[in-house]
Amino acid sequence: MTGAIPDAAGQPNKRCQFDMTEKNTQWLSKDDVARLLSDPSPEARAATTTTIAKSFDVSAFNDKERRIAEDIFRLLSADAEIRVRQALSAHLKTNPDLPRDVALTLARDVESVALPLLKVSDVLTDEDLIAIVRGESAAKQSAVAQRPQVSEQVSDALVDTGNEEAVARLVRNEGARISETAYDRVVENYSSSTAVTDSLTRRLDLPPAISERVVAAMSDRLHEYLIDKHDVSPDIASNLILQVRERAIMSLLDNGSSDDELDTLIAQLHRKNGLTPSLLLRALCTGDLAFFERSVATLTGLPLQNVQLLIHDAGMLGLESLYLRAKLPKTLYPAFRAAIVLAVETDYDGGSNDRERYVEKMLERVLTRFPDPTMNISSSDIEFLITKLRQIAA
Repeated sequence: MTGAIPDAAGQPNKRCQFDMTEKNTQWLSKDDVARLLSDPSPEARAATTTTIAKSFDVSAFNDKERRIAEDIFRLLSADAEIRVRQALSAHLKTNPDLPRDVALTLARDVESVALPLLKVSDVLTDEDLIAIVRGESAAKQSAVAQRPQVSEQVSDALVDTGNEEAVARLVRNEGARISETAYDRVVENYSSSTAVTDSLTRRLDLPPAISERVVAAMSDRLHEYLIDKHDVSPDIASNLILQVRERAIMSLLDNGSSDDELDTLIAQLHRKNGLTPSLLLRALCTGDLAFFERSVATLTGLPLQNVQLLIHDAGMLGLESLYLRAKLPKTLYPAFRAAIVLAVETDYDGGSNDRERYVEKMLERVLTRFPDPTMNISSSDIEFLITKLRQIAA
């Protein structure tokens, strides 16, 4: 038996002829060909397209059969009936043997045809995806952003689209590789987008410096909300936001950060006057001596090694000199000194809730440091310090 797949007008196509006496076609049966010859309707073409697409396996074909199959897919990808093209895309989207030119044809088709394939097909190259991101619809951009794996180059193109939904989906996609420069553009261009910032906060591998910028952007919005919607005074709102931001910054470091990540974060905070005394004291009270040391090195302009030697000076004279050079408030020096002594001597115990026990021990040590007869501190200063330390512990 011989036959040919009808074209969109229902006429036999000479490129797609079959000799059913040959070995070919567990994937295209005599019944499939007979149905197309007798009933070239859109329904019949869509049904047969589903059958042959689901069964397409190059490893079972010889060269002639493979070429015939590819010609059939090229013909079907140009079919005038959308349901035929939808069936082709839906059932070939994960097939690694789909010819690239057919994949591109389907990817450039209407969205109902293109989106399933754009989300998963490995046949499309980065160059193909970038061209689609730059020249196709917002829905197609969002589909590309949801792929199981997205390269840095494709991510860069998506970030530059201005498509808020696509960028939010990209950032939420843990399979997307995003460069730090791309993250910078996301924070700069989409900081007012709740969808994007929410996605950023959920990303597990976000660099600490980028996380801090996200926290800052969200804090600014919260500050405005507290003043506008809850009639909170600007000073009280600023104090609340400062506590939230500093607590968030410390939480960024809980999972551990490399030296380079720490340096980048600290330099960023310093440029924005974010290395506040309360942040540094909070770092000490949670046991993050490395953050404190590097921050003081930045504030003083001294080499880190010299700063570490002065901080660990048993006589504490070096520490006091360093503290004053960093222009930290004299009133807080006793608290810093007590916290540093404990931070140097003590580490987390490794048990459950060890962080909470460490902070409790730290606060107990620091608070019992007052009043100190060797320090000329007024009762109002002591009250201020206790308030600050309790805020840090909250």
